Amino acid sequence: MPNKLGFYVTGNTAEGFVNFLSTNTSNFHHHIILKHPSLKVKTTIIKEIINQYEATNDLEVLYSSIGNEFLEGVIIRDKKIAIIDERIASADLPGSFEVDLTLFTNDHLLTEDFSAERDKIRELTETAYKNFQTGLRIHDDLEKVYIKEMNFKLANQVAEEFVDTILKDVPKQNRQSQIVHRLFGTNTKDGVVNCVPEILSQLSNKYFIKGRAGTGKSTFMKKVMAACQDKGYDIELYHCSFDPNSIDMVLVRDLEFCIFDSTDPHEFFPEGPGDYVIDMYEKTVTPGTDEKYEKEITELNTRYKSYMKKGVANLKEAGEIIDSLEQRFVRNPKEIEKIKTFLVGKILDED
Repeated sequence: MPNKLGFYVTGNTAEGFVNFLSTNTSNFHHHIILKHPSLKVKTTIIKEIINQYEATNDLEVLYSSIGNEFLEGVIIRDKKIAIIDERIASADLPGSFEVDLTLFTNDHLLTEDFSAERDKIRELTETAYKNFQTGLRIHDDLEKVYIKEMNFKLANQVAEEFVDTILKDVPKQNRQSQIVHRLFGTNTKDGVVNCVPEILSQLSNKYFIKGRAGTGKSTFMKKVMAACQDKGYDIELYHCSFDPNSIDMVLVRDLEFCIFDSTDPHEFFPEGPGDYVIDMYEKTVTPGTDEKYEKEITELNTRYKSYMKKGVANLKEAGEIIDSLEQRFVRNPKEIEKIKTFLVGKILDED
């Protein structure tokens, strides 16, 4: 039975909007880019394509960094085709083909100018990024508290022992490792969201890495990634949706395992066989550090989280404007069917 995977390739972060789509589809023949002023119309078309192919093909569904009710695309990897929302298209995508959906609908007759609303959405989104950026600077100060109490030699030893354990007796592949970059969640108008449970359900071995800010979780995972890369295995690298320069998950499907940052705001716990915990605070930080710096840690945590909440509130306000704009567009079933028929024909032509 074909598999259907879901994840994010875009995110709203302290570094602004990030887009990792091209690393996932760099060898594709075609990118079909859906153009339309309505996110819901494009999402409806993407869902129609999913319904058309999910029984016969493995699919990768691209969740939206705007909100839960939207999708940003679907990847049909065995056909080397991606159908995507125009907002995540970039100049480096091979075989790009734009489809103006308004040619199939009556929306091209709309005479309303939404420029003022779209300017406000951009303004609120940029304010959110600035708040996330401020939060990250405060988080850096929180990391410093733990860094000065951390045993880096011991942290390296823990990482090396872990790599030796998971790669013991694993043969080296006579090929170059391929790395795709993704996110398992992000900040949206609906709050901080993730699809971690969906990803974990596909694997037999999951390593929940615990710790505090600055206790080497991302560095640990980068060492795991480098070791798997050296062995020639393909890697899914999931970036942090707060700081995209940091890593939140390394997943190697051929070896049936992932290791991920299982701390707030994506904290999970083992539920059964194949689930393991690695606690970097317990293993590498001076005992009593939490208690020793309790006042400073609490103050920094409170300030950092306040800016995160402000940023999410900005995205929520932008989302309210988006929702009001979306109400102007009506999805006509006959028009949707017409578009789907055209796109399916286009996909078949490219086989």
